[in-house]
Amino acid sequence: MTKERFSGVLAPVVTPFKKDLSPDTERFLNLCRWIVSQKANLAVFGTNSEANSLSVKEKINLLEKLLSSGISGDSLMPGTGCCSISETVELTKLAVSLGCRGVLMLPPFYYKGVTDEGLFNYFSEVIERVNHEHLSIYLYHIPPISQIPLSSTLVNQLVSKYPEVVAGIKDSSGDWNQTESFHKLNLPNFRIFCGSESFLLKNMQAGGAGCISATANVNPLAINELFKNWAHPDAELQQSRVNKIRNIFQRYPMIPALKEAIALHSRDKEWSRVRAPLIPISKNQSDALRDELKAASFVMDELFDTQ
Repeated sequence: MTKERFSGVLAPVVTPFKKDLSPDTERFLNLCRWIVSQKANLAVFGTNSEANSLSVKEKINLLEKLLSSGISGDSLMPGTGCCSISETVELTKLAVSLGCRGVLMLPPFYYKGVTDEGLFNYFSEVIERVNHEHLSIYLYHIPPISQIPLSSTLVNQLVSKYPEVVAGIKDSSGDWNQTESFHKLNLPNFRIFCGSESFLLKNMQAGGAGCISATANVNPLAINELFKNWAHPDAELQQSRVNKIRNIFQRYPMIPALKEAIALHSRDKEWSRVRAPLIPISKNQSDALRDELKAASFVMDELFDTQ
């Protein structure tokens, strides 16, 4: 029997690094605790986590520390998709064994122009090798980055063969028409998440499950309020408010801007660090981001004290 499927708001948690660029476990745990306290769940090892700049060993260590720190597996949808089947299976097996409610799975993204048949074989091989009754996979569709689209035909084939395992999809195409095409499949209990809260109201109106969004790292409570109140008369107003904050961050390189916002609000400059090939935002960009957020009356309520 699979676990109850996800709904709501999830944050692809940004990963803090020490001066030697090793993951900063304590800051990572503090941020995760704060996000959960703000009513969002955790999609650790997502795009905004710099997941593909982390080794499998580093991910395993962080995931084990999260669970041992008291974070519930019901809150966790770790990203486990790698280019190699063996690494994907290793991470996915660990996530299931630790009690994570689901995993978010990228397609193998190195080889371009691959067919639906090849992608089906990849996901099928992973599912068969993990072979666990609690395995729950959320497909990760992010063609602007991966360059590997997941077609509606492929999604339908996977759900048809593995209805208890393939539980949903995160659509980070940035194209509402694409998200709508997944809705039109009318797959039973298939959870559709948009990749930005900018589409959250539309997604909920179409029968979606919520969003997995970069800015849930910094604005989780407001995004969750929209998720909970999407049917209320003021939902459009709530959507415009979260859009305002989202739009500020989208004017900067997203990952370093998120980290800079956390650094500014926690007064902890260590948060500004990213792993190459990414670079931190400049001093001028940091000042501009700070001013824009202040003008928007943005605060990270009750942000953890990392000092």
